[in-house]
Amino acid sequence: MTPRPVAILDRFISIYVPVVITLVLLLFPFYWMAVTSVKPNAELFDVKANPFIVLRPTLEHYRYLFERTLFANWLLNTTVVAALSTAISLVLSVPAGYALARFRFPGGTLLGWGIFVTYLVPQTLLFLPLTQVINWLGLANTIWSLVLTYPTFLVPFGSWLLIGYFRSIPKDLEESALVDGATRLQALVRIALPLALPGILSVGIFSFTLSWNEFIYALVFISDPVNKTVPVGVTSELIRGDVFFWGSLMAGALLGSVPVALIYSFFVEYFVAGLTAGAVKG
Repeated sequence: MTPRPVAILDRFISIYVPVVITLVLLLFPFYWMAVTSVKPNAELFDVKANPFIVLRPTLEHYRYLFERTLFANWLLNTTVVAALSTAISLVLSVPAGYALARFRFPGGTLLGWGIFVTYLVPQTLLFLPLTQVINWLGLANTIWSLVLTYPTFLVPFGSWLLIGYFRSIPKDLEESALVDGATRLQALVRIALPLALPGILSVGIFSFTLSWNEFIYALVFISDPVNKTVPVGVTSELIRGDVFFWGSLMAGALLGSVPVALIYSFFVEYFVAGLTAGAVKG
């Protein structure tokens, strides 16, 4: 049966038009950064030039970024800090989320809400006492200050999310393993963790993204240009007073955002979509 023209039009308006509009809105910032990063300065500051197209593309801004700044160091520092902070946060948040989801003990509910409230505390209130801790430990102006402080907001975030993931796993599976002679730790490792893997991976990717984009702690704790991360290094070294190096700024922003955007797009949706199915297998 041939679809009616009215039905085809309704489908086009209700599905494809919103999808196209959403894609344009989401991808336009990346397009704008890409266009700006390859425009020569003469064209970039020409008010008569079309801002959406490039007439004479150039890589001079990328060369300036890598040759005249420490962008490669910033990129390496950001990767190391994000990876270590994410690993530490997962090691702490997985057992915390499992304990709060499975065990019943006095104050457990209050502790769960306390973790959630801790995550809601703004970083602008925490960096002052954390600065004293960092100075006392002798980690000021090093990337280890970020590795130590980022879990303060990643662990509550990950624990709160994993509580829900572990609660979605049927308790009967672990109880059956306990009846068969497995210990609680074996039930966690062999039953709960494999089924909660989509949630753990999602929390890991979210934590990595938050660490990669964090700005306040990196700005306060690190002043040496060699140890800066991408968000702080790009904004502090490429904005000098009222002079903005727009081409290099956009090049740095593009190089710093594309990897995270790709990871987020290709992995988070897949693992979150498979969470429900994975939790009831077996």
